[in-house]
Amino acid sequence: MASMSKLLNKPLRSFVLYAMLILAISIPVYFYVVDSIWTSELDEHNALVKEQMVEQLEKYQGDSAQLNDFLRFSNSFTSGTRVQKTEGLIIPFDTTYEITRKRYSLKETEENRFRGLVSRVEIQGLAYTIQVETNFEEADETFLAISLVTAFFFITLVLGFIWLNRRISWKLWKSFYQTLEAIRQFDLSKDKAMRLEPSDIQEFQELNKTLNQLIERSIAAYQQQKAFTENASHELQTPIALLKSRLDLLMQHKEINPELASLIESVERPLARLTHINKSLLLLAKVENKQFAEIEEMDIQHRLKENLELFEDLAADKGMGFQADFDATKTIRANAYLFDTLLQNLLSNAIRHGNKSGIVRVSYEAGHLQIANEGANPLKEENLFERFATASNDRVGTGLGLAIAKEIAFRYGWTLSYKFQGSWHEFSLKF
Repeated sequence: MASMSKLLNKPLRSFVLYAMLILAISIPVYFYVVDSIWTSELDEHNALVKEQMVEQLEKYQGDSAQLNDFLRFSNSFTSGTRVQKTEGLIIPFDTTYEITRKRYSLKETEENRFRGLVSRVEIQGLAYTIQVETNFEEADETFLAISLVTAFFFITLVLGFIWLNRRISWKLWKSFYQTLEAIRQFDLSKDKAMRLEPSDIQEFQELNKTLNQLIERSIAAYQQQKAFTENASHELQTPIALLKSRLDLLMQHKEINPELASLIESVERPLARLTHINKSLLLLAKVENKQFAEIEEMDIQHRLKENLELFEDLAADKGMGFQADFDATKTIRANAYLFDTLLQNLLSNAIRHGNKSGIVRVSYEAGHLQIANEGANPLKEENLFERFATASNDRVGTGLGLAIAKEIAFRYGWTLSYKFQGSWHEFSLKF
């Protein structure tokens, strides 16, 4: 089965992937924008330095000594600035460029990026070439800085998403989890309506309203079913008893012949089955209605031995025997009649579906009771514990015995299960 995740985690993953994609795309965009702004600022700076140089050249044009001192100072001590005289007349122009080289003034092996401006100007008939270079921030350093900042904000964004997701989940889905827990605790057999907390969220309020209507209808149908089963069982008792008494009187009649006696016996067999079904249905209704309130402490080993003695003759008729193994003594609190009924139904089922001359194994240890019998084919597990279910192709029972056993186990919180393993039918009861 594939791993499952909560509903709110589904959009969270999409949000995180979307944020990661957008931020990843933003890194080169940021780099391009920052680099463009930085380039524009450097061009403005170089143009400003050039204008200052032009002003100084104009200022010293009448004094050749000061002009030469200015040119020597600018070329020797002003980093990134060169001013040279140019022979002949020129057309003034400006050119910008980028270059990667080592710095002139520092002994470095590392290459640096520079943004430069070359301008040719004419001042009072003399031509000058002014070159201005400014160190550019390294592209890889800029890219790395932007990437680190973006990664920091991405992590911050994801942590914020997770925190908000949990906070929203706790507040937004509180009503849903309350409804879910109420559904888990709901027991149709208790005939109690499920109480759902009101919600200020429209969708959850509509869900609760629909669930309440559904459960009310289910409880009503369940109560009608139980009432019908119980009433029908009670009402059938009188005509069944009357039919049995009439058949008994008819069998005792002095003028009865063998043919009539055979016919009466053929009627008695389905009538006996009907009597058994009626008693089983009545017992099942009483168990569901919790009419067996008496609880007593019982020794499991003692109850097992007593019930095994009751079934010795039935097992002997099929040539079967019991193999009992009780490793521990344990007491449980339950209704004695119901516990005996559960054991008797399991033992009767084991004998009924067991092989002739086979063995029925009954073992108990550490809160685990197991009743097993040999068999050729597994029982039909899909509806084994349902009412009137056919456990095998041989219809020899009423179809209510295992349903009653399951209902008794459910009432006391025990677990009743079945498995077919190594040509053995195994019914396990865990207390």
